[in-house]
Amino acid sequence: MEPATTIRSTIEDYIRKQGYTLQYFADISGVNAGTLSAIIKGTRPIAMAQLDLITQGMNLEEGYFYETYGAECFVESAPHWRRLEPFLQRCAELDKLDCIQRVIQQVTDDRSYISELFEMAEGMLERGQQQAARMLYECVAECEKYQHSERLALCQYRIFTLSLGQNQHDNLRAAVHFEPYINRLDEERQLDAIKDLANTYLALRYWDKVFDLAEELDQKTKILQSYTKKKIEKSDRLTSYPLFVYRAYSNLLKSSACERQGRYEEALIYTEIYAKLANISEPDEEDQIYIDKFAGWTEANTYLYKLMMGDHSILPAYVEFIERNEKEILPAMINILETANKFDKNIDEILCKFSDRISLEITHLSGYTEQVKLDMYTTFLLERSIYHLNRCEYPEGLKQLMHCLEESVKLKNQTDIIHCISLYEKYRTMSTNEIEHQYKLIMMGVQKSYEKKENPVFNLA
Repeated sequence: MEPATTIRSTIEDYIRKQGYTLQYFADISGVNAGTLSAIIKGTRPIAMAQLDLITQGMNLEEGYFYETYGAECFVESAPHWRRLEPFLQRCAELDKLDCIQRVIQQVTDDRSYISELFEMAEGMLERGQQQAARMLYECVAECEKYQHSERLALCQYRIFTLSLGQNQHDNLRAAVHFEPYINRLDEERQLDAIKDLANTYLALRYWDKVFDLAEELDQKTKILQSYTKKKIEKSDRLTSYPLFVYRAYSNLLKSSACERQGRYEEALIYTEIYAKLANISEPDEEDQIYIDKFAGWTEANTYLYKLMMGDHSILPAYVEFIERNEKEILPAMINILETANKFDKNIDEILCKFSDRISLEITHLSGYTEQVKLDMYTTFLLERSIYHLNRCEYPEGLKQLMHCLEESVKLKNQTDIIHCISLYEKYRTMSTNEIEHQYKLIMMGVQKSYEKKENPVFNLA
């Protein structure tokens, strides 16, 4: 049954009301008069290119008819890929995600288009049409959920990476859902998948999990290297990086996990390992980029671990390193604040020198995922607030604490929220009316989210 108002009846009404002849409207729209006549009579389907020309000729916004077009062509009748493909692509270009969702729900019943939908999703992902791509991946995964295919695993990998955002609660769910699919991926793609999963757990501060995944990444890379004797050209490989990068990065992850657990001597050992692994012979231009990155991480982390073990003689060298590597300001300032708080050191001069650049730094910080960067920023705010509170600088300390609490609520970061609340209760008698009012507003926001049953903060497990 046709909807009460069809596209062709709308076109016919428009021509009549405007007093146009068919030929005149054909001229202004750019659609052949014979083709236009056949469309209006219903003897010829409307192609996407013709629909866009007609829409423009009627002075309507782009995509005006897409919802109706989707219903007429793909929901109420059997879809044909030759027409479905351009429709989905144009919807992605115009961000008509609702139209895509309605149509692919219908297409799910016809499994003959699964391969085409997957390839289209890959193309959308390359073009940066992430939301549309995710919809198609989810459609393909739903159709293949009872199969142990590599395509299903790749869809789940894509969905996982596209799901990651500021909400740490959702990031954990995405990680737990994706992990069982890793071993179904191609051996090369497994390396990137494990790396991405480890980075997610790094931002979530699951240190034991990070270490285990890093060990798995190390072992799988060694196996792949053992039967890949000659260097694979960038155009031929499936991995995002040269193979040596994965072994070096796995040991960087191990050192980070050890450091966060206070195992600084072990962290130094893994630092020495990844420094050696990243120092390859006869590097090409791409290799050199990563060699330089690991050299920077080696220097910075060596300073950090020695600082955390109480060797403050290297602090001037660390500050000099930061001045030479401005993109490392944020992680370096976190490290210096942590050591200052641990050993009760005065770093006012260093804080004054670099803190104004931190807010700009987070947008330009390279070599870290968005989730890790956001987590680092809240850690900086928390450590800075602790530093000021420890030094009885209560107005500045509580100001930084409220900023940290706001950011932690946005991220739904349970650990930091609890820490911020406990700190505020400890120093509440030092609070001003303005800070107290800000605290109450933040807590009201948290309460409202609970009333909506969003469960934004506490415990996924």
